[in-house]
Amino acid sequence: MSFISQFWLQLLEVVRHLGPVEVIDVAVVTFILYQLLRLLRGTQGIQILVGLILLAVVGVLSTTFNLILLSWLFRNATFFIIIAVIVMFQPELRRAFDQLGRIGHIGRPLSRFNTRQYNQAISEAIRATERLSMKKTGALIAFEREVGLEDYAATGVRINGEISAEMLQSIFYPNSPLHDGAVIVRGDRIVAAGCLLPLPEEGTVRERLGTRHRAALGLSLASDALVLVVSEETGNISVIEEGKINRNLDADDLRRRIALRVSSPNGNGIFRFRR
Repeated sequence: MSFISQFWLQLLEVVRHLGPVEVIDVAVVTFILYQLLRLLRGTQGIQILVGLILLAVVGVLSTTFNLILLSWLFRNATFFIIIAVIVMFQPELRRAFDQLGRIGHIGRPLSRFNTRQYNQAISEAIRATERLSMKKTGALIAFEREVGLEDYAATGVRINGEISAEMLQSIFYPNSPLHDGAVIVRGDRIVAAGCLLPLPEEGTVRERLGTRHRAALGLSLASDALVLVVSEETGNISVIEEGKINRNLDADDLRRRIALRVSSPNGNGIFRFRR
């Protein structure tokens, strides 16, 4: 009997003994692994994960082939490896627990707003972005989604005001006190302005970027926020999300992209924009 035939016979035997509990068990583990890979996608953590897998393979091989010294090293280094993993994956773990704490209606920062308010708020942000782009005025606007941005909002000046194009233009007016920081938007309100965003780690960004783009990229790696950036040098508009930069967008591109990606109260992510 060939290896393939034996494999299929063993697989059928396993399937035959599967019950509801085992199916649920496999489904839960699959979901957890899928969410873990989603969190790591586009971050430096994916390279670290590959390195840890290779390290685990070496450990298994050392035990299989009875490599005494190597096996001893792995057994005694287990505690330190666990501590190192926690330190290396700190941003991803923080993001995961933040998302876990926001499951359901209570945890959703945008749940108390209706679609009309979303429509108006995002239209105002796009209108301000167009005007700032024409004047080559730098801007950085972060839309909070599932992962809360309260820690970053605390580094800026509290606004807690309804979003409008005029408000955003005044915030990013050259030489104004809040010009160089980021604006954080939650639902239809500006939470804070002049906020400091995390810069990506060295080696994460391979292309040359300005400070605004680097800060937006750092926030997109630390959370699921969608960030609008207006370049002060060129006036080009970019959308940054999950560590990916989409450049040179016009108003229609912005409307389509934000409508698809920014969560709506009913979860369908669909908006109708005012012109």
